[in-house]
Amino acid sequence: MEQKADCIFCKIIRGELPSKKIYEDERTFAFLDIAKDIDGHILVIPKDHCTNLLDAPKETLECVMGTVQKVARNLTERCGYDGVNTFNCNGESSGQTVFHYHVHVIPRKTGDGERPFKFSGARHELEEMHDRLSMQ
Repeated sequence: MEQKADCIFCKIIRGELPSKKIYEDERTFAFLDIAKDIDGHILVIPKDHCTNLLDAPKETLECVMGTVQKVARNLTERCGYDGVNTFNCNGESSGQTVFHYHVHVIPRKTGDGERPFKFSGARHELEEMHDRLSMQ
């Protein structure tokens, strides 16, 4: 398992820093986020260090998303939540602050009043963006 000595999430995996573990398997680790921004905010990380989605091997992404699904099902099937938001940030410009790939799992209840995605609005027409971004 490849880890970085100075990475805070690698330190959590190695047990050098405390965490509130929610789930662990051979390839992934899930724990409560210390941000205290919303109750039950969970981070799912791979045990192998990679910076973000852009450099993560496909197998790592599959393992992380499998754990995200397990955690989400636990929240909705056993813990009384109605749904979840999942997201991750890739690169400093997106808001990534810990440079070890991780997915946020946010438990949600109907009518909780939380708005997880607050953007300022699109500036270009869909057709223009389609032409610019299409991979075909």
